[in-house]
Amino acid sequence: MSLLEQAKQYVVDFMQGHGKANAKDKLTRQVPGVRRKLTHAEISALYADNPIVQNIVDIPAEDMTRHWFTLRMQDDKLAQDIMARLADLNAQGAFKKARMYERMRGDGFISLGVTQKSKFELQDPLRFDNLLSVDYLHPFSSMKVNEFLINDDVFDGAYGKLEKLRINRASRSGIQAVETESLVHYSRVLHDQTRRLEDEEQGMSLLETLYDAITVLDTSLWSVGQILHDFTFKVYASEDVKNVSPAEKKEMSMLLDFMFRTEALAIIGKDESLTKQTTPVAGIKDLLDFTWDYIAAAARMPKSVIKGQEAGTLTGAQYDVMNYYARITSAQENEMKPLLEQLIRMLMWAEKEPGGRIDPDSIEWEIKFNPLWSVDSKTDAEIRKIVAETDQIYVSNGIITADEVREARFGQFGIADNFKFSGDDADWQRMAGEVYGKWKENGTHG
Repeated sequence: MSLLEQAKQYVVDFMQGHGKANAKDKLTRQVPGVRRKLTHAEISALYADNPIVQNIVDIPAEDMTRHWFTLRMQDDKLAQDIMARLADLNAQGAFKKARMYERMRGDGFISLGVTQKSKFELQDPLRFDNLLSVDYLHPFSSMKVNEFLINDDVFDGAYGKLEKLRINRASRSGIQAVETESLVHYSRVLHDQTRRLEDEEQGMSLLETLYDAITVLDTSLWSVGQILHDFTFKVYASEDVKNVSPAEKKEMSMLLDFMFRTEALAIIGKDESLTKQTTPVAGIKDLLDFTWDYIAAAARMPKSVIKGQEAGTLTGAQYDVMNYYARITSAQENEMKPLLEQLIRMLMWAEKEPGGRIDPDSIEWEIKFNPLWSVDSKTDAEIRKIVAETDQIYVSNGIITADEVREARFGQFGIADNFKFSGDDADWQRMAGEVYGKWKENGTHG
């Protein structure tokens, strides 16, 4: 075959091997949606090995529970006693752990250890009117659950809800283990779950969606380490090298590497040269930023938070951090609050808990989450002044009444000690726009 024919064949082979949309096209072979379902062992290994994974799992759970909440009711003494009882049960730590398990494994649980008036089985529904006390709260993950029993009847009012769990209750003493399991009614646990596919029983681990990004980040760390290790190296050029045997070359290389490792004086011949080469790093920052941006978007956390920015502090126009805290606030209200209310209702119904047996529906009470972030005192005072002036304009123009302002700002239980601005800037802008529009309308019409 002539040289020209070989060149033509090469071109044909190249186009066939790397053409568009055929079996050898790398883009065609990369199919999105190929799910990697992680085992509990793989999840544990990822969490234990990677500090960034630990931050993604731990920080939102810490932020959701760090400042806890205030229980507000007419009887301040009862509210303080219930909060003290929650502290005795370490409810704050239990809810933090449950949310960590939910993010890491898809499901977080808290077992409710109670004493009842009559004998009961764990598979029996928990009757609030039969409660004597709440004795303990134990957080655990889906690793302890052997089976989820979920209502799959689409014409049932409880469709999609968890009904019972088959829980592994193994106990271990030294090298001896006793394997037991129990069927537990869902009312005897608090269940935290936010990601579950319709055709599955267990929740989906957040790390499954982040697996590719975590792999790239791990590769980036290794690559940067290699670049730093070989960032600079010396090149020794000499005509005599070609006459050196492999064994002598190896020995000489070791000797020169030792002699010229530091910025020492190099003594070489007239026709020899010693130069220092540096690894080019142009463009690496953009590649690493892309990796960080993808991880931040997938985890729905700002890069500064993932990297460990001090919790609860805002500097400058950190709108991404404000949005993150707004997201945490939403999770508190929509996901954690119903579970907390269930626990507090149990404490009220329990005969031997503070206040004795109280019907929670017979009194006014509410859970108010404490602010996740705050501004300095001067800024806080300025914002409160603006809010008060805005409320005055609302009242003066007949938009709302003084009682409505009192209810909106201070609630039904009066002024709280922790009243401090921590709202969403969009709310204030919307409010200001409405006030300005009303003022302009009144001013135009005299």
